[in-house]
Amino acid sequence: MTVTHVQRDPATLTMIVRAEFDADVARVWQLWADPRKLERWWGPPTYPATVRQHDLSPGGAVNYFMTGPQGEKHHGWWRVLEVAPPQLLVVEDGFADEHGAPNMAMPTTRARFELTPRDGGGTHVTITSTFQSIEQMEQLLAMGMEEGLKAAMGQMDALLAG
Repeated sequence: MTVTHVQRDPATLTMIVRAEFDADVARVWQLWADPRKLERWWGPPTYPATVRQHDLSPGGAVNYFMTGPQGEKHHGWWRVLEVAPPQLLVVEDGFADEHGAPNMAMPTTRARFELTPRDGGGTHVTITSTFQSIEQMEQLLAMGMEEGLKAAMGQMDALLAG
């Protein structure tokens, strides 16, 4: 079923993406918890991810890069702020250099991933991205953040079915 709703709110500097999946919360959680599964959906289909570091404990980090159609690499990182498996993961999310070090010249967001049971079975996923300023929100949205996230999440159903 995947993405069901996207809401941008410049007043609160947030973008909320809601999705539904026909799998239980514990199974959906594995799409974040297992780095090999995360690689198969984190990033649009034409920009597959490679996870180099994966520690979802509080204070832990995830470092990855996405490889574009022409072989170009786009590096990123998460710093884990809060985790309560299998319902909640909160990270600071940003761009990185080729060594995985945060590129603080680029914007960062706070991403909150919430997984809740759906009536009748399945899982609701709510991803709330919080931006530091309206300028950063506009910059990231202009770079395709919304479309990229929707395309990435569109790959989750196939992983859950497999």
